[in-house]
Amino acid sequence: MRERMEDYLRKNFDVEPKRPSDEALRRWRRAVSVVKNPRRRFRMVADLAKRAEDDKKRKKLQEKIRVALYVQKAALQFIDAGNKEAGYSLSKEVSDAGFGVSPDELASFARTHDTKGVEARGGVEGLAGDISVSLKEGVVSSKIPVRQNIYGLNRFVEKPSKGFWMFVWEAIQDLTLIILMVSAVVSIGVGIATEGWPKGMYDGLGIILSILLVVMVTAISDYRQSLQFKELDKEKKNIKIQVTRDGRRQKVSIYDLVVGDIVHLSIGDQVPADGLLISGHSLQIDESSLSGESEPVDINQKRPFILGGTKVQDGSGKMLVTSVGMRTEWGRLMVTLSEGGDNETPLQVKLNGVATIIGKIGLAFAAVTFVVLTTRYLVNKGTHHNMSNWSMKDASALLSYFSTAVIIIVVAVPEGLPLAVTLSLAFAMKKLMGDKALVRHLSACETMGSASCICTDKTGTLTTNHMVVNKIWICDEAKTITSAQNKDVLKSVSEKVYNILLQSIFLNTTSEVVKGEDGKNTVIGTPTEMAIVEFGMLLGGDFKSFSEEYKIVMVEPFNSIRKKMSVQVALPGSDMCRAFCKGASEIILGMCDKVVNTDGEAMPLSEEQRKKISDVINGFACEALRTLCVAFKDIEDPSSAKSIPEDKYTLIAVVGIKDPVRPAVREAVKTCLDAGITVRMVTGDNINTAKAIAKECGILTEDGLAIEGPDFRKMSQQEMAEIIPKLQVMARSLPLDKHTLVKHLRNVHKEVVAVTGDGTNDAPALHEADIGLAMGIAGTEVAKENADVIIMDDNFTSIVNVARWGRSVYINIQKFVQFQLTVNIVALMLNFVSACVSGSAPLTAVQMLWVNLIMDTLGALALATEPPHDGLMKRPPVGRNIKFITGIMWRNIIGQSIYQIAVLLVLNFCGKRLLKLTGPNASSTLKTFIFNCFVFCQVFNEINSRDMEKVNVFRGMFNSYTFMIVMICTVVFQIIIVEFLGTFAQTVPLSWKLWLASVLIGAVSLPVSVVLKCIPVSLRKQAAEDHSDIHEPLLRGPELA
Repeated sequence: MRERMEDYLRKNFDVEPKRPSDEALRRWRRAVSVVKNPRRRFRMVADLAKRAEDDKKRKKLQEKIRVALYVQKAALQFIDAGNKEAGYSLSKEVSDAGFGVSPDELASFARTHDTKGVEARGGVEGLAGDISVSLKEGVVSSKIPVRQNIYGLNRFVEKPSKGFWMFVWEAIQDLTLIILMVSAVVSIGVGIATEGWPKGMYDGLGIILSILLVVMVTAISDYRQSLQFKELDKEKKNIKIQVTRDGRRQKVSIYDLVVGDIVHLSIGDQVPADGLLISGHSLQIDESSLSGESEPVDINQKRPFILGGTKVQDGSGKMLVTSVGMRTEWGRLMVTLSEGGDNETPLQVKLNGVATIIGKIGLAFAAVTFVVLTTRYLVNKGTHHNMSNWSMKDASALLSYFSTAVIIIVVAVPEGLPLAVTLSLAFAMKKLMGDKALVRHLSACETMGSASCICTDKTGTLTTNHMVVNKIWICDEAKTITSAQNKDVLKSVSEKVYNILLQSIFLNTTSEVVKGEDGKNTVIGTPTEMAIVEFGMLLGGDFKSFSEEYKIVMVEPFNSIRKKMSVQVALPGSDMCRAFCKGASEIILGMCDKVVNTDGEAMPLSEEQRKKISDVINGFACEALRTLCVAFKDIEDPSSAKSIPEDKYTLIAVVGIKDPVRPAVREAVKTCLDAGITVRMVTGDNINTAKAIAKECGILTEDGLAIEGPDFRKMSQQEMAEIIPKLQVMARSLPLDKHTLVKHLRNVHKEVVAVTGDGTNDAPALHEADIGLAMGIAGTEVAKENADVIIMDDNFTSIVNVARWGRSVYINIQKFVQFQLTVNIVALMLNFVSACVSGSAPLTAVQMLWVNLIMDTLGALALATEPPHDGLMKRPPVGRNIKFITGIMWRNIIGQSIYQIAVLLVLNFCGKRLLKLTGPNASSTLKTFIFNCFVFCQVFNEINSRDMEKVNVFRGMFNSYTFMIVMICTVVFQIIIVEFLGTFAQTVPLSWKLWLASVLIGAVSLPVSVVLKCIPVSLRKQAAEDHSDIHEPLLRGPELA
């Protein structure tokens, strides 16, 4: 049976965590049946029809935009059909606010690429004057509300989110609850007719009140989940933008951007609004999200138009924002598309399959129960020769049988199983937000629990990313730098060398020195750039004077493929130009054929000297310093050069930058290794630097392998397959190397791979990995968009937290499934056997609805939201295609079910004699006692389910506040139902002895659980083989006790 169930689930309910095929998504939807409430069950399931419709809409709109972009004359005809005006008038409101251009006219410049219109306004400078902004100082913060009032907010029109009462309406759509409500109303009518007012209405009214309770608790739980997802969704879209405001550069939220803002763009950024280029170098924009065109567009003074929603593919620049929000092309595109929803996670799909199987079994039992009860009643009526006499009493009895059958369906169809996954994921995602990890895709949180390998960057993830220049080699001399030193550190070099070093620092950089709110100078840029510029300032250099004295002619920005940055500047008072280059030590050294001596003269670089410099580089690297070289070249005839030279440079210096390892990284790496997760470092740094850091972190072991990217690229597939299991460090790697490694680990070695990335070129690896982890601080928007999780603090420890929570989600769902299936089996068998033997079910409709609430919504709240414990990271990761309902779960389910069914059936048939119950209330007392025992069995079984393998189920229980609240509420409400709501629930108050007996019968579940956990469950041979070399396998059986 178990094998058949797993085969059925694998055949119909198996989807990939990332990018599942449409066929797989449709297959499981077709296979789902016996759904009580489709609206609620499938609320978190992607709407494939809506998604396909959106795709068609997007392509249609992209075609229109493409026409507008590439055939400018037709722009208004396609996009603003019917709205074309002869001109734009300036309203009094706009002119009174101090602006000289209307919002619609300003928006049209970028949207229609109106070059003539911009020129007529005096170019970008003229437009800046029209919108009252200085291109140097930026927007004045105090005037932002006025700008937002005239030119609009940078927000799109969003569909209003569902209110609480909509969730109540969805919860009440449950077909079985509707049938029960109708039955309850009929029952009230029949009851009043046969038993009079008000006694006749109690049964039906009790059912209605129970239904309302179930609906309200369900709606509250669902509404809270929706608020959590809404908060997370808002955080996902909240991009931080670099702008110049009030004369200084600062970060603002994309939602706070206004027309007139000066936006700084660099590689990987998302363009936050429509605008015009102010200045830039080699700026290329990827407009595929808008137009569908894959070729990047060069942005320059002849074509200065930049559209929101596009991505910066290369270069850097400054942009004047001309339209925001719904006036942008991106805003228009977004508002026409409806959300098709995220793909459902593998666990959600699998539990839909489990719910379908159990639902079919429950439906069959309900039908058989109704047939048996009705047949018994008719046979009994026939034996007394009353078949011709029918009364309201007979109708009431048949209605009661029908209600019993419906109630069995209510309890038997575990509607809450798939929704428990959503609840658990929502809880985990909210907690991870507090732990500095933003989960973008639901399935990632779940998949991370299966991760068997993490490929991590070095800089900023394993290290602090707070860089300082620690050593410098210049003029054949290595010097150590301390923060207390100043220009004296280079007192042994000539003024000419000192000057050229400062030129190379301040001119060849993407950093800026700006004044902060406190009036002090602050360096803004990447950590490496900041370290070098701060070093230049420490030497006494003035960033502003260099940038004003020299004019930059050409720039080649740094990227992870070139591994260098170059700049060409015009030398003042001369026709000559000078090129500066800095980057990876080996690459820059290879470009040099000369070196600066102490007098500042360029001397030929001999092979002996080249080897000596290589030794200096390796020496710095072995001290875990990040090394780079700076060089220059004078160009006598710059007019003939179309690009910055690539050779014959003169080496100025070798710089060693210290980037300390984060304090908790070593412990986090050890936690991963204990959990069976292999950690591999993939970095662009020098191999000696990488090895030193990897050893310090505990990643590189004695038998581990460290190689360089170029060597890895040369290997055949067979060679890769042989070395990858031992590979722990890859240095001087390209993004392509990371992508190749991830692909090989997934496809050949069948690993579940998590990979970190921060650059635009990391996007393919992030996309390929099972879990892509983008850096929140250092990461570009392109990297974040391709990632599944954003690590907000760029810290490796946060990645381990994601893995811990991923495992917690998986285990919590298993606990809940074990608990719910036990309740399902017991409730089914108890009602079925009792109905077949005695002709009546021991539990009433109201009682069963309460049990359904305990096992469904409350059970999910208690078990699916349990926080992770340290023991989770001392077990192997969950395999790719492992069976979800394990042998251990079946052992616990069957064992507990046998105990509960046996006890409850004995009480049902022999209870009066065993408990010595007499008198007119004996039957009512016995049924109440059975109900009470049943509930307490579930309460204690819920405690048992906290750990499926270990005996100590109380560990951490009192720290799990949600679990404790649910337990207390369940017990308190059970007391209220039994003692005070007997009229509606058909219960009678119990003596303290019977209460004690109920609790003890439930508590016996605990020793039963201990006995069950001592029964060994056979391990899959493969699982044991997979993990025997990493750590001890999980204990199962008597040794666990």
